Formats: sequence, C-alpha cells, structure tokens
Amino acid sequence: MSPSTDPQLAADFVQFAVSAGVLRFGEFKTKAGRLSPYFFNAGLFDDGAKLARLAEFYARRLLADAAARPAAEGLGFDMIFGPAYKGITLAAALSIELARRDHNLPFAYNRKEAKDHGEGGTLVGAPVRGRVLIVDDVISAGTSVRESIAMIRAAGGQPAGVAIALDRQERATQDGQDAPWSAVQYVQRDLGLPVLAVATLADLMQVLQTSADPTLAAFAAPVQAYREKYGV
Repeated sequence: MSPSTDPQLAADFVQFAVSAGVLRFGEFKTKAGRLSPYFFNAGLFDDGAKLARLAEFYARRLLADAAARPAAEGLGFDMIFGPAYKGITLAAALSIELARRDHNLPFAYNRKEAKDHGEGGTLVGAPVRGRVLIVDDVISAGTSVRESIAMIRAAGGQPAGVAIALDRQERATQDGQDAPWSAVQYVQRDLGLPVLAVATLADLMQVLQTSADPTLAAFAAPVQAYREKYGV
C-alpha cells in the first residue's frame, strides 16, 4: 500500500468533512492533553448520505492503490475488519461500496466483551481468513490496531494493512512525553503494517492555505503552528 495520498481526492475529502461538520476548527483538547486548532470526529458521519459518501472516499483510495500494484495482488486484501466501535460501521459501509464497484468482499468485526450464549466469542460476521484489511477513522495510539492484529491472527487471518480517513501526522505520546514518531509511523514500523489514509494533515493545510473562504483560510496559521510544534 502506498503511503502517499491523491491530492485531489484528499482535498475533496477535507471539503466534505468540513461541510459535514465532522472536521471543525477552534480550540479542542486532545487525548494527549494538547490544545488543537482542529478536531476530526468521524462519529458525526451520522446519516446514510454522509456514511455512503465516506465509504466512497475509502473505496476510491483503496482502488487507486490497488491499480498501482501488480494485477496478481488484486486489492491486496481478501476481507475487511472493523474494530469496535467506529470501525464496525466503517467496515460495513466500505463493504457495501466495494460491492457496488464489483468487489464483493466479506467483513467482520469484534465485540468489546465476549458473548457467552448463541454463537459466543468476540468476533462477528464472516470467518476471518486470508489477507485482512483493518478499517478505522484515525490512529491515535495504535492500541486498536494492536488488538485487531491479535484477534485476526488468533482467528487464522493475516493482517494486510490499515485504512484510515485522516492521518494527523502528529507525534505520539509515550509515558507522558512526546515521542519522535507518530501513531501511524508506529503501526508501520513496529507493527509492520502499511497504513493508507484518505487525507493527511498536510492535505488539510493545503486546503486551508488555498481556500477562497476567509473563514477557513483564517485557520491556516494556527494549524500550521500546531503542526510545527507537534508534527512529524
């Protein structure tokens, strides 16, 4: 999987996220305790039209990446896995969109707590096998990815990569200190999985710096300052 984004697709996604109210600007406290001038909340892709459009962006990004690789590899994955909770909806929506584009793939997801009746266990959906793509909104610390890798391998599958909507390109924290790497870089380097993002912080900066909307353009400077302080 290629780490680079498609500039036009990324710009379109940023504009969509802003118009949907998912990408907001102001002052927001992150999990790391930083004051960020922007906030991305994928939980606000909260109706059918928004979710369908989001799945389209994921699918276009994945299909473009597949087209750049040898035909024998196909999409590079055989099924989709959505970690609880946001990943569940994303995996289902992406599966539908890929089927609409003639790539009908199975998907599965996990429960936070094992079910002790019925089929039992923590995994739901198609049997986990073959090359498995993990789908989530962002990677904050890599914890969800680590847990997903363990579940996929335990079920007999092979983790193939991670697809996310936005790569914040921001330094992770370790033991309360800023690390020299981002959570995405951690997943790629330490967990050995490629990460494919629809858009990155660099793409967001490009949109803000070239926007004809003065309200958006006004946030270019604070976002750039935040990137210079915490970016990788």
